[in-house]
Amino acid sequence: MARLDRLNERYRLHHRAEKQEFVFGGDDRGGLFASLVGGPGKRVLDVGCRTGALTQYYAGGNDVVGVDVDSDALARARERLGIETVWADAEEGFPFEDGSFDVVVMGEILEHLADPAAAVANVHRVLRPGGRFVGSVPNAFRLKSRLAYARGRYPGDWDPTHLQLFTPEALRRLLTVFAEVEIRFAIGRFTPLYPRLFANVQVFSARRAG
Repeated sequence: MARLDRLNERYRLHHRAEKQEFVFGGDDRGGLFASLVGGPGKRVLDVGCRTGALTQYYAGGNDVVGVDVDSDALARARERLGIETVWADAEEGFPFEDGSFDVVVMGEILEHLADPAAAVANVHRVLRPGGRFVGSVPNAFRLKSRLAYARGRYPGDWDPTHLQLFTPEALRRLLTVFAEVEIRFAIGRFTPLYPRLFANVQVFSARRAG
């Protein structure tokens, strides 16, 4: 079985077991992504778009192409938003020409990848000079997770498809191919008190040199 077929089956079974679509902090993260994507008139590649639960926040007025390894989810995204979709693997590469997009979005995807650096290189290739790479990863070392680790347990929201844990420093190193990188902590009631310890998500925005 080819790699993309294996991933398709893995995520189809994983999300079927969840029984419902759930996007943690969806409104907050979607609004933040929308502000970073900008528009209207942007050509946007949404990598790991699934059914379009976050895509809907920045699809209006922009030309969005959704990519995912889950073909069933892509079908729902097309039906839901009417966007173009492509079945592809971010680590293997995208079937687009160099400099094809103004913005690439990758929300909560990098932690699922065996080779996130390959995916970042593929993102860099399809971004136009001056284009933006926007996304997020879990704040895996927030206080709740640290306490779970200290007790010898996985965090309560641990996902068996997660392959990576990112500190802000590790995330910044991953994105060094970009000219500018901004990382902020977001989502969580107590985040303003101590962002690094209480935020659930690290949101990043990086610019390709122009």
